[in-house]
Amino acid sequence: MSDYQQQLAELPSDWSTLHIEEVGEVISGGTPSRNNPRYWGGEIPWVTPGEVTGFGRKHLEETDEKITAEGLAQSGAKLLPPNSLLVTTRASLGAAVLNAAPATTNQGFKSITFANSFSPDYYYHWVSKLKGELVRLASGTTFLEISGSQFRKIPVPVPPRVEQEKIARILDTLDTQIQKTEALIAKLERVKEGLLHDLLTRGIDENGQLRSSPDQAPELYKESPLGLIPREWQYGQLQDFGQLVSGQHIPGELSNRDGKGVPYFTGPTDFYSGKTVTSNHTEFPQAMCSIGDLLITVKGSGCGKTAIASTDACISRQLMAFSFREAEKGFWRAFFSSNEKMINKIAEGGAIPGISRRQLLHISAACPKTEYEYIVISEIIGEHEKRQFSEARQLKKLIKQKSGLMDDLLTGRVRVTPLLDTTQATTPA
Repeated sequence: MSDYQQQLAELPSDWSTLHIEEVGEVISGGTPSRNNPRYWGGEIPWVTPGEVTGFGRKHLEETDEKITAEGLAQSGAKLLPPNSLLVTTRASLGAAVLNAAPATTNQGFKSITFANSFSPDYYYHWVSKLKGELVRLASGTTFLEISGSQFRKIPVPVPPRVEQEKIARILDTLDTQIQKTEALIAKLERVKEGLLHDLLTRGIDENGQLRSSPDQAPELYKESPLGLIPREWQYGQLQDFGQLVSGQHIPGELSNRDGKGVPYFTGPTDFYSGKTVTSNHTEFPQAMCSIGDLLITVKGSGCGKTAIASTDACISRQLMAFSFREAEKGFWRAFFSSNEKMINKIAEGGAIPGISRRQLLHISAACPKTEYEYIVISEIIGEHEKRQFSEARQLKKLIKQKSGLMDDLLTGRVRVTPLLDTTQATTPA
């Protein structure tokens, strides 16, 4: 018995199961000939799997391409009424959306137009439970695909219609909150990019305010090899402002995962490898970074990625570590974050590009002279990052909450009436 079949076997006794073909009509898609221009550029939305995979929203309103009525007639596809469930069943399996307007699809879909007693919204969420079963049933050498006959015979749960709607309403509410939080996080990231640019090029005046731009107050700026910089700032290379520690390969016999010894940072995806270096790490003092140092990936495709050392540690040869004065660390962390792409581009080599110690030390930079300006810039960035962290934590919490509710509600393990009352009471207007 597959996991999917086991889920169906454990449904509440007052729920039934039906084959997909019994809850609605299953409709395949098609593609008009690309050689006939009369078939393309019409008014009928035409959906491809690439537009649905990773879409992340319930309703698809716009499509990349549209076809004409003649193209639809010649494609072998049918026009799907609004609120049909479009499910990818070729190559990418189990991605789904509901169409907001009449639409058609290519042959990478099996779509369901539901009978009146079935909620498209409930089954949109149920598709998340269906993906594993689609993979199990699919076949193919070039890519996996499930046939129309197989798809039609897949059993699905049938809660009472009122319960279908309540389940969908709760999950839709969480989806809305997740999407709003994701949009806010994306907005905060855009704001941060602009904020960093301004702080790293204009700095802070004696009143703690962003300096006027060069266009507004040219007298506040001076020429430098980097262009205009604040008159109070200094220009140089990174070697003038910090100390650089190079990483080193640590032999396998000196590393372990027993939690004893000194942490071993490798990077770039996860800077801490989970390994430690034995007490013999004293043989490699030149490969030790200190807590608060800026770790920079210098080998591989992740060149330029940065993190802050959370503790004293040995670092691998994939990393280097810059040490700056305490008050300046926030500024230089922002500098590297803003220049990640530039640093990545200077990496040299073939399959495994790398950045040399000399290249890093000779990167040009402009920076404040006073500790006051460093501190205020760091505080401004820190407050913004605190907001970003808070929203990211809230998003993680919402996603976890939704995952748990989907497991419970879609299978009837937890019945919806009391949960619906709680959700409505706590959902912001």
